[in-house]
Amino acid sequence: MTKADIVDEISKATGLTKVETKAVVEGVFSCIINAVAEGKRIELRGFGVFKQKSRKPRMARNPKTGELVPLEKRYVPLFKPSPEFFAKVNQSLNEETVQKVS
Repeated sequence: MTKADIVDEISKATGLTKVETKAVVEGVFSCIINAVAEGKRIELRGFGVFKQKSRKPRMARNPKTGELVPLEKRYVPLFKPSPEFFAKVNQSLNEETVQKVS
Protein backbone atom coordinates (compact mmCIF):
# COMPACT_ATOMS: atom_id res chain seq x y z
CA MET A 1 0.00 0.00 0.00
CA THR A 2 1.37 3.41 -0.95
CA LYS A 3 0.73 6.87 0.48
CA ALA A 4 -1.67 7.50 -2.43
CA ASP A 5 -3.63 4.36 -1.48
CA ILE A 6 -3.85 5.57 2.12
CA VAL A 7 -5.09 8.97 0.94
CA ASP A 8 -7.73 7.28 -1.25
CA GLU A 9 -8.99 5.09 1.61
CA ILE A 10 -9.20 7.96 4.09
CA SER A 11 -10.80 10.25 1.51
CA LYS A 12 -13.54 7.70 0.82
CA ALA A 13 -14.13 7.07 4.53
CA THR A 14 -14.28 10.74 5.58
CA GLY A 15 -15.76 12.50 2.57
CA LEU A 16 -12.83 14.92 2.42
CA THR A 17 -11.28 15.70 -0.93
CA LYS A 18 -8.10 13.88 -1.89
CA VAL A 19 -6.17 17.17 -1.77
CA GLU A 20 -7.32 17.86 1.81
CA THR A 21 -6.68 14.27 2.85
CA LYS A 22 -3.19 14.27 1.29
CA ALA A 23 -2.32 17.44 3.23
CA VAL A 24 -3.45 15.84 6.50
CA VAL A 25 -1.60 12.55 5.85
CA GLU A 26 1.61 14.36 4.87
CA GLY A 27 1.24 16.58 7.95
CA VAL A 28 0.97 13.55 10.24
CA PHE A 29 3.98 11.86 8.62
CA SER A 30 6.00 15.07 8.82
CA CYS A 31 5.10 15.54 12.48
CA ILE A 32 6.18 11.97 13.32
CA ILE A 33 9.45 12.27 11.39
CA ASN A 34 10.36 15.62 12.96
CA ALA A 35 9.53 14.46 16.49
CA VAL A 36 11.59 11.27 16.18
CA ALA A 37 14.46 13.26 14.64
CA GLU A 38 14.40 15.48 17.74
CA GLY A 39 14.62 12.41 19.99
CA LYS A 40 10.99 12.48 21.09
CA ARG A 41 8.90 9.36 21.61
CA ILE A 42 5.49 9.20 19.92
CA GLU A 43 2.95 6.81 21.38
CA LEU A 44 -0.23 6.15 19.40
CA ARG A 45 -2.35 3.92 21.63
CA GLY A 46 -3.67 0.89 19.83
CA PHE A 47 -1.15 1.42 17.02
CA GLY A 48 2.39 1.58 18.34
CA VAL A 49 5.38 3.66 19.40
CA PHE A 50 7.83 5.58 17.21
CA LYS A 51 11.21 6.43 18.73
CA GLN A 52 14.89 6.58 17.91
CA LYS A 53 17.60 4.22 19.08
CA SER A 54 21.32 4.87 19.17
CA ARG A 55 23.72 2.39 17.65
CA LYS A 56 27.23 2.10 19.03
CA PRO A 57 30.24 2.76 16.82
CA ARG A 58 31.68 -0.45 15.35
CA MET A 59 33.78 -1.88 12.58
CA ALA A 60 31.87 -3.23 9.58
CA ARG A 61 33.04 -5.02 6.49
CA ASN A 62 32.46 -3.93 2.90
CA PRO A 63 30.88 -7.07 1.37
CA LYS A 64 32.25 -6.32 -2.08
CA THR A 65 35.90 -5.76 -1.14
CA GLY A 66 36.11 -7.30 2.33
CA GLU A 67 37.71 -4.09 3.58
CA LEU A 68 37.03 -3.01 7.18
CA VAL A 69 35.02 0.20 7.43
CA PRO A 70 34.52 2.16 10.67
CA LEU A 71 30.91 3.10 11.44
CA GLU A 72 30.37 6.03 13.78
CA LYS A 73 27.67 6.26 16.43
CA ARG A 74 24.35 6.73 14.68
CA TYR A 75 20.64 6.92 15.41
CA VAL A 76 17.99 4.82 13.72
CA PRO A 77 14.20 5.20 13.76
CA LEU A 78 12.33 2.41 15.49
CA PHE A 79 8.67 1.40 15.43
CA LYS A 80 7.22 -0.98 18.00
CA PRO A 81 3.67 -2.16 17.23
CA SER A 82 1.09 -2.26 20.02
CA PRO A 83 -0.26 -5.58 21.31
CA GLU A 84 -3.56 -4.83 19.52
CA PHE A 85 -1.67 -4.31 16.24
CA PHE A 86 0.18 -7.61 16.73
CA ALA A 87 -3.06 -9.45 17.54
CA LYS A 88 -4.84 -8.11 14.43
CA VAL A 89 -1.97 -9.10 12.13
CA ASN A 90 -1.64 -12.50 13.76
CA GLN A 91 -5.40 -13.12 13.55
CA SER A 92 -5.57 -12.28 9.85
CA LEU A 93 -2.53 -14.45 9.06
CA ASN A 94 -4.00 -17.38 11.01
CA GLU A 95 -7.30 -17.01 9.10
CA GLU A 96 -5.40 -17.09 5.78
CA THR A 97 -3.56 -20.25 6.82
CA VAL A 98 -6.81 -21.96 7.84
CA GLN A 99 -8.42 -21.04 4.51
CA LYS A 100 -5.46 -22.40 2.51
CA VAL A 101 -5.48 -25.69 4.42
CA SER A 102 -9.25 -26.19 4.08
